[in-house]
Amino acid sequence: MSKKDLGSNAYLDQQRAILNEALTDAGLDTLAVRGGHLRSPEGEHTEAMFMTSSYVFDSAAAAAARFSGENPGNVYSRYTNPTVRYFQERMALLEGGEAAVATASGMSAILSTCMALLKAGDHVVCSRSVFGTTNALFTKYLGKLGIETSFVTLTDLDSWRQALKPQTKLLFLETPSNPLCEVADVPAIAALARAQGAKLVVDNCFCSPALQKPLALGADIIVHSATKYLDGQGRCVGGVVVGAQADMDEVLAFVRTAGPTMSAFNAWVFLKGLETLRLRMDAHCASAQKLAEWLAGQSKIEQVYYAGLPNHPGHALAKQQQRGFGGVLSFKVVGDREAAWRFIDATRIFSITANLGDAKTTIVHPATTTHGRLSAEDKAQAGITENLIRLSVGLEDVNDLIADLARGVDAL
Repeated sequence: MSKKDLGSNAYLDQQRAILNEALTDAGLDTLAVRGGHLRSPEGEHTEAMFMTSSYVFDSAAAAAARFSGENPGNVYSRYTNPTVRYFQERMALLEGGEAAVATASGMSAILSTCMALLKAGDHVVCSRSVFGTTNALFTKYLGKLGIETSFVTLTDLDSWRQALKPQTKLLFLETPSNPLCEVADVPAIAALARAQGAKLVVDNCFCSPALQKPLALGADIIVHSATKYLDGQGRCVGGVVVGAQADMDEVLAFVRTAGPTMSAFNAWVFLKGLETLRLRMDAHCASAQKLAEWLAGQSKIEQVYYAGLPNHPGHALAKQQQRGFGGVLSFKVVGDREAAWRFIDATRIFSITANLGDAKTTIVHPATTTHGRLSAEDKAQAGITENLIRLSVGLEDVNDLIADLARGVDAL
């Protein structure tokens, strides 16, 4: 967010200077708790929730100066809101970006990025291994606007290289991917993007900044579904885009105009979630590793997809790029859709829901839910089979989670 949108006055400028000095070279945990919070003259200890749609001005002339951009400050909460600003500034600090723009959902974060940076005639190269709705956004809706998308294999650098065209302006990927936990070589793909004069956008939802810093690996822009690990308790829907100031100015301009704005309440919830982000991610990773190892030893489980397993194709790369392997894994049961559904229905602790990144463990059948809108051919290319199950490992006792998996295995 640019200086003119910061809600500046002498008091806030003083507070900002003090905060910036205090957080110089601060660690991730400190930034996650303290970053972006400017106290009002009320002296509140926690971030204030500014539940207001509009803001008042001292005079008609002051209102005109604010609307024209001559004087900085808040105008309307579709544009700026102090609580949302706290969240944006904290996310920029955590990801190592110059600025961030919060949005109403993770999908609106992707949409806002594309609408701000692309135009008719431009070309996108996207991994096949993305969330099903992301696929639909690129093919169905951006396609209507004359923006072409080519889909490639995430882990095959040659397929990325061969898909590039003179009009390619953006490369998009998730790493680890949803739901097979494939790992992209971010520095290598970033180099391809730079050589092309395009931007690399990385969906960092599965890792969060606690486990992975795509900008440091060469990416230009990061998108998040804040709904997932940034919240961590399945309470609110939101998204955020992080990157260079110039790019974020363009994204903000679209959000201000089109209106996919984050609410102050949701921003406040996400701020509270960020305070425990690293602690939660470490716990998610530890339990996911144990569940993946347990599943890998079961004769009725055909294959386990988790980068923490040494036999995973992306294991070595994940160790280089990530501080941990994440809390999401997937596996194939021996059998078909009916077998996968029997496994899911036999569990008693897991929540059957498509959300992930929750304190509660969730289980889902991707082929009929998260990726259900893909064609049979697209599912096959993305590795979404009928016997595939995705697990987002929560914060329950790991022994109870293993016992629930055992119920599923016994149902096969």
